[in-house]
Amino acid sequence: MVTKSKKHNKKKDPVLVVVQLSGGNDFLNTVIPFTNGIYYDVRSYVGHKEEEVLPFTKDLAFHPNAESFRELYKQGKMAIIQGIGYENSIRSHFRAMDIWHTCEPNTVATEGWLAKVIRELDPNSDNPLTAISFGKGLPRALAAPGVMATSVDNLDNYGLMTSIEDDVQRMANLDVFSRMYTPKDEWMGDRHESGVVMNYLANTGSGVLTGADMLKDVPRKYKSSVEYADNSIAKALRDVVRVHTANLGTRIFYTQHGGYDHHAQEMPAHDRLMGELSQGITDFLTDLEEHNASEEIVMLVFTEFGRRMRDNGSGTDHGSGGGAFIIGNRVKGGLYSEYPSIEPSEWLNGEDLKHTFDYRGVYGTLLEQHMRLDPTEIVLGNYEQLNPFK
Repeated sequence: MVTKSKKHNKKKDPVLVVVQLSGGNDFLNTVIPFTNGIYYDVRSYVGHKEEEVLPFTKDLAFHPNAESFRELYKQGKMAIIQGIGYENSIRSHFRAMDIWHTCEPNTVATEGWLAKVIRELDPNSDNPLTAISFGKGLPRALAAPGVMATSVDNLDNYGLMTSIEDDVQRMANLDVFSRMYTPKDEWMGDRHESGVVMNYLANTGSGVLTGADMLKDVPRKYKSSVEYADNSIAKALRDVVRVHTANLGTRIFYTQHGGYDHHAQEMPAHDRLMGELSQGITDFLTDLEEHNASEEIVMLVFTEFGRRMRDNGSGTDHGSGGGAFIIGNRVKGGLYSEYPSIEPSEWLNGEDLKHTFDYRGVYGTLLEQHMRLDPTEIVLGNYEQLNPFK
């Protein structure tokens, strides 16, 4: 149900951009409690030295490679959601991401939370570009029987599926989708036994991706002075700007930045990712502003779980409580919720950060206060919200 608000008397429809950090981002090394000695005691290998980090409050600092994040925070464009998570956090990548994608922690659900948003925004599926995912496959968050979204691997090649004429290759890509979202215990050899995946494909099939053909003229129409870096998240965010400024009616954009599962060699890998992510988002916002297209956009950056308190001598293992970011020109920047206690006596299961804010409350905040939607049926309940908008 769409709700009206006096705060949103703007001509442009609100747009949500989601950035998924796949693998479990280390929040403790992203927003660092650099004045607390416990941080250095438990992270002798992956801990960042106090003189290297980028303070933005008297107690917290950004990762050394995230100077662009510090600038966004100083400009009031970044809300940091501390301690985001849920009760009885799961450490399996598949199941944890499924919970974030469906808002259902207790059972395997058949509808993604953003797919339900698409249904509200475009109940008759009039526009296949209401939601677009940039990357291979379609995220579970956008998938539901009878709901259409578009998946684009490479915008310059007109999109993932419409550029594939060979049926064998087409089925191979659908197989990628199925394997991504089928629990291991629902696989029997090469036979796909997942009711969730097969029900989805039976109802929407490869037709869910046909909107990509409508995008073929977008690249040549786009012009910008912003020079994006040559990495996956920068390219995806540039594609978001290219499509958004083409005025094709897209209300939800989904992007992914992979590689955050740092069981080993965390320092070089996470350092690189933090630089790519922070600079990519800054370039994205600059590009939107150059096109006078930034006021209607809000970005959510999330990951499926945090990492454990103690490093393992080379990296960090799957944990629980983490963090998220809400970014945009209409965001009221600052710290939201509470940073989880890093006192050992407060650790969950003797090794994890506790969560301090339910992720469904963050979704509800975005849906009601930005997208003008009633979040109750979408997030499956009523959850405490934040107030991160001007």
